[in-house]
Amino acid sequence: MKYRSAFDIIGPVMIGPSSSHTAGAARIGRVARTLFGHQPKRAEIYLYGSFAKTYKGHGTDVAIVGGILDFDTFDERIPTSLKLADTAGMEVAFSVEEAVTDHPNTVRIKLFDDEKEMELVGISIGGGTIEIIELNSFELKLSGEHPAILVVHNDQFGVISSVTKILANHEINIGHMEVSRKEKGKMALMVIEVDQKIDQTLMDDISELLHVTQVIKMVD
Repeated sequence: MKYRSAFDIIGPVMIGPSSSHTAGAARIGRVARTLFGHQPKRAEIYLYGSFAKTYKGHGTDVAIVGGILDFDTFDERIPTSLKLADTAGMEVAFSVEEAVTDHPNTVRIKLFDDEKEMELVGISIGGGTIEIIELNSFELKLSGEHPAILVVHNDQFGVISSVTKILANHEINIGHMEVSRKEKGKMALMVIEVDQKIDQTLMDDISELLHVTQVIKMVD
């Protein structure tokens, strides 16, 4: 991902010390929380590369957990997020991984409760900018910077055109869209970043489509 402005390099308003290791980590954790839908009962956090080597010194651990607790990058509670997670009844486990990844600032987050689990891989590119590159084994590219809809569906003819038609009917402009699938005719995932806010009526219309099994909104 290329930087779009000087603010991408300077970074967001944040609790320090590092825009990539702290602010970016917090944003990845918060995207994971948003996609999961609520606070999980357990979070397993696997750190790779530079994250694995310096996570305590740069506050990556407290930042990720703070994000999972739905704290923004500038939230003053981030330094105490591990204690707050324990108080809130969220179990947290960290694992330092030896595997070499494509990007040095990589984290894999697994979230669990009694009914479901979710696995996400994110990278912190710098200046607080992030990408989510994997969700439940689906490859994707999600920045978390724009309103977005994730549509889980059966890989069947006409589903994509039906979704885009609903977006057009709601006068929603698509900024970025990609589709991935695990196997032909099986489960697939649409990731759609848009230029406008997403209302519940739009979500309901997509949810009612044949072959659509789940619709998730990324809050802008």
